[in-house]
Amino acid sequence: MAALDDLIAELERSYTETRDRMSDPAVYNDHREAAEVGRRLKQLEGPYNLAREWKQARADLEAARGDAELGEMVADYEADVARLEEELKLALAERDPADEKDVIVEIRQGVGGDEAALWAAELQRMLQRYAERRGFTLEQLETSANDGGGLKEGVFAIKGDGAYSVFKFEGGTHRVQRVPETESAGRIHTSTATVAVMPEAEETEVEIEDSDLKIDVYRSSGPGGQSVNTTDSAVRITHIPTGLVVTCQDERSQIKNRAKAMRVLKARLLERAQEEQQAANAADRRSQVGTGERSERIRTYNFAQNRVTDHRVGVTLHRLPEVLEGDIDELIEALAAAEQAERLQKVAS
Repeated sequence: MAALDDLIAELERSYTETRDRMSDPAVYNDHREAAEVGRRLKQLEGPYNLAREWKQARADLEAARGDAELGEMVADYEADVARLEEELKLALAERDPADEKDVIVEIRQGVGGDEAALWAAELQRMLQRYAERRGFTLEQLETSANDGGGLKEGVFAIKGDGAYSVFKFEGGTHRVQRVPETESAGRIHTSTATVAVMPEAEETEVEIEDSDLKIDVYRSSGPGGQSVNTTDSAVRITHIPTGLVVTCQDERSQIKNRAKAMRVLKARLLERAQEEQQAANAADRRSQVGTGERSERIRTYNFAQNRVTDHRVGVTLHRLPEVLEGDIDELIEALAAAEQAERLQKVAS
């Protein structure tokens, strides 16, 4: 109990300091700092209120134990204290500050040629169907198809409270094992597609100097017959300091394509900055139930066995068609539970 009391004392100190900073005119007049302090205050507010509720429940329990007339209430008070204590421990566990953000998802074909591109297209559809099932809002930012009807690269945004906390588990390499339609001998092929999930950057989080950008415009090369652009509306943005390149040609308007490309660029820069900070702060960086590296094989989809296996938590489902229609709640819940258990373990230790 002493360790939890110490954590609560630190929480109360941080909450008071952050609240005072929010009232400081110097902070209030600095939009970037005000946004950061505001986010921090919002993160602390829930645990702070929960701590006050827990302390009141403990006081009520002690009062009941010392009062003969309230003796029959002791069991109920004990249950309340135990419940609030578990909730408080979870609230005090280190959370990813990006969990509440909107996300940008990038899907690329991996190993396997045209079959990998077809798989990337199916994977994009699966994640978008899941987003719709959860009530999130979708926005396609970029689509680069191949000649075989597959997807070389797809970039889309998912908007809604807690979007990153849900979709961060999908970052990694998704492997498919099946017989391609073009395989006359009936042999099973293994192909991959990679998914990158990035929190969308807010205006105050990433500052980009115009001098750091090289912007090229060109004519869209996408399919579509008469719908093909006849003006230079496609945009390619190169961030010179990092070498990051983002292209966008889905819109007919150069202005809209540039705006979409900048959103993707900012998300990539934010992700890079966060990775560098995490690596510098500790070797034991926060885990997303696995390393979260894009090269990691996180899940296998085996068509012959009607099987989906998530290698991070050892969960196997034998209902592949439903999974591909976006029914992946069971997988997400298992991954979230594993992350929660790890967070609780860190508090306990």
